[in-house]
Amino acid sequence: MLTLAWQTVKARTSGFIGAFVAVLCGTALVAACGILMESGLRGGVPTQRYAATDVVVSGDRIVRPPGGDVLAFEHASEQPPVSAELVAKVRAVPGVRDAVAEQTFPATVVGPDGQVLADKPSFGHNWGSAVLAPFRLVEGRAPAAGDEVVLDAGLAAAVGDEVRIATRSVPVTYRVVGVAAGVGSRQASVFFSDAKADELAGRPGKVSAIGVLGGTPGQADAAGAGDLADRVEEALAGDHVSVSSGADRSAAEFDDVSQTKSILALIAGSFGGYAVLVAIFVVASTLALTVEQRRREFALLRAVGATPRQVRKLIGVETLVVAAVAGVLGSLLGIAVSQGLRSAFAGIGVVPADFELTISPIPLAAALLIGLGAARVAAWSASRRPSSINPVEALGEASLQKRDVGRVRLVIGWVTLAIGVGATAVPLFLRGQLGAAMSVMAALVIIIGLALVGPRVVGRMIEVVAPGLGRLSRVSGHLAAANAVKNSRRMAAAVTPLMLAIGFAVVNFYSQTTFTAAVQQETTSSITADHVITGVAGVPAELTAAVRGVPGVDGVTPLVRTQVITARETGDSVEVQRGPAHGIDGDAAVDLGVTSGSVKDLTTGTVALSDSYAFWNNKKVGDTAEFWYADGQPARLKVVATFKNDLAFGDHVMSAADARAHTNAGMDSAVLVRTNDVARLNDLIGRYPGLAVTSALAGPDRSDQRMQFLLNLVAVGVILGYVAISVSNTLVMSTAQRRREFALLRLVGTGRRQVVRMMRAEALLTVGIAVVLGIAVSALPLGLLAIGLTGTPLPSGPGWVFLAVLAGAALLGTASIALATRMSLRTKPIETIGMRE
Repeated sequence: MLTLAWQTVKARTSGFIGAFVAVLCGTALVAACGILMESGLRGGVPTQRYAATDVVVSGDRIVRPPGGDVLAFEHASEQPPVSAELVAKVRAVPGVRDAVAEQTFPATVVGPDGQVLADKPSFGHNWGSAVLAPFRLVEGRAPAAGDEVVLDAGLAAAVGDEVRIATRSVPVTYRVVGVAAGVGSRQASVFFSDAKADELAGRPGKVSAIGVLGGTPGQADAAGAGDLADRVEEALAGDHVSVSSGADRSAAEFDDVSQTKSILALIAGSFGGYAVLVAIFVVASTLALTVEQRRREFALLRAVGATPRQVRKLIGVETLVVAAVAGVLGSLLGIAVSQGLRSAFAGIGVVPADFELTISPIPLAAALLIGLGAARVAAWSASRRPSSINPVEALGEASLQKRDVGRVRLVIGWVTLAIGVGATAVPLFLRGQLGAAMSVMAALVIIIGLALVGPRVVGRMIEVVAPGLGRLSRVSGHLAAANAVKNSRRMAAAVTPLMLAIGFAVVNFYSQTTFTAAVQQETTSSITADHVITGVAGVPAELTAAVRGVPGVDGVTPLVRTQVITARETGDSVEVQRGPAHGIDGDAAVDLGVTSGSVKDLTTGTVALSDSYAFWNNKKVGDTAEFWYADGQPARLKVVATFKNDLAFGDHVMSAADARAHTNAGMDSAVLVRTNDVARLNDLIGRYPGLAVTSALAGPDRSDQRMQFLLNLVAVGVILGYVAISVSNTLVMSTAQRRREFALLRLVGTGRRQVVRMMRAEALLTVGIAVVLGIAVSALPLGLLAIGLTGTPLPSGPGWVFLAVLAGAALLGTASIALATRMSLRTKPIETIGMRE
């Protein structure tokens, strides 16, 4: 069987090109996702501030609600502190030479003109932690008094200079007593005495991390560090900390790396699963077309005695031969694809620019096996019909196209279509990101339903449009109309992937832009301030009181943007989500749209909930709301109000003090001011470098949603590229199949140009139907989403994207058919008519 399959593949190389390309691209996608997933577990950036450590102990950022399964967790957006008492506990672990506590807090060096000196983020540390990098003095001495500092060499200061440093207040003058040099860093470092650093960190009894030094200096190895990490982790098992060694140390050092490692594995996993499904779909559709083109061959095999099992086995072995070659090449190609995805993710801020991928044979081998499995499933699906036809009827059936789809398929398709149409109304009752996600899901369900009933729908559309082609052109138009009517299933196979590409791209893009516009619209109407004070690193909390004392100020509201993690039981599982939240002090410059309770009661230990969140979680004023703060610490706050403007403020609004206490910066995000005297405000903030007065406030902190939107764009782009390959394969193969038809037309007197014009008319008909269905698929869910979010049926976003999607689909469809037609017409008709199929 293998010999026969190999001979068939060699003899029909052109017929297997489509399946080869589909498996190649699918395997490359899966391999790239596997590399990204492994990098999320083992990758990172080079360790810098902790380069001399063997192990780093930091706060555990993983929140796991009780009762949840292994996948029920979320990553805290802020780094939680560690108890200082654990330093002695770590020192007592066998094999630990020393344990060093580190404090990290914002510290900005300001020049004489009030400008920030560093061109990268700047943080303050205790001098005792300098050994963890290590930083070594190249000039001067270590800081001893509270007004002494050591700067790293990149800050260009000399011993004896006086510098101004701002932490969470106005800049204070310090004397430079030393200059230190260490490893190259993405951050600028300012070292204070240990006592002063504890004071400036503002967390009594807490430290940022603990660096662990083990064994003999300069002789630690990866295996030894791993064993030491296991012992430290065992000693701190009940202290809710994270113990890191090797490449994982950078996750404790850099906040963006910590979040990247957490989300990259999840993104790659979900994207990889989606890529596998699309790969199976594309390979199956391409292979089905290849098998359909060989129906006479399989009919002959059945007529001369081949059993259904032998036919299925032949198709399966042929597919595995092609898939094996394509899978090996695709796995290697996945390395380049993973690098491209990493660059794309870095460009949109999902991963740091210096994040390094981990490449090993494991994801490549897994992708090869998945590619072979997908090809085998596709072969099984494609081989069912040719293997089950009756041998007596085989040759007769092979010469005719089945006129209609099965009744069961039609019923499933119409039911699926009805479910999708019904789901488009969900955003009218469910606002927010979930409503936008439901619009995308509804569109996908509609696309699946249309794909199932496609031959019937496309057939009806052709019956309406085809007569017009005959009137436009007596010969070419008439032939195109006749072909379309008699071969509606073939045209439906070409229309479906084009429709999918249009609907999928348009709905994914405009659902997010509509949601973003709704957020900005509600933010604008909810912020009643005349002016907003913002800063590059935040606004000191003390500024609110100072602004209140400025003459002419009618109202002041500090605003702290943060995030919270919530958990809700859904059946037997627990759903964990991270969402935006805000901290405020009074409502002098904001309008939450309060529906019950009062924001005046919003003090430390209380919270206001959005109407939708309160409804779905059965909460009312006076109840206790349980969630987790941005640093992963649990919260139990009393509900004092509910509000409706959740797009602008999120589902949780708490006191500014509570929100601020659980952020690393410990500062406000902005101060909202109602006043007409902006000159006095500018005079006040002149004492705080980096602050500015603006007249508008950007939307709430929805970095997760923005990141997801950008990720969706990347994913949609990759998937659409794969779908484009499927469309091109389908159109080229179905057109090339008609070489004998073209030859026959030319032999009976039809000119070459008339055949080309006939195919051009068919291409326009195919693209036109796909565009109409694609617009219909996206118009209903997007229109209802826009009504639910903005009150108008027109989605928000740039119109050129919509036109570009339509133009791209039209160009792809017409170009594929035109190219295949011209290639099919190269051979002389008399030679083509005598060629075997």
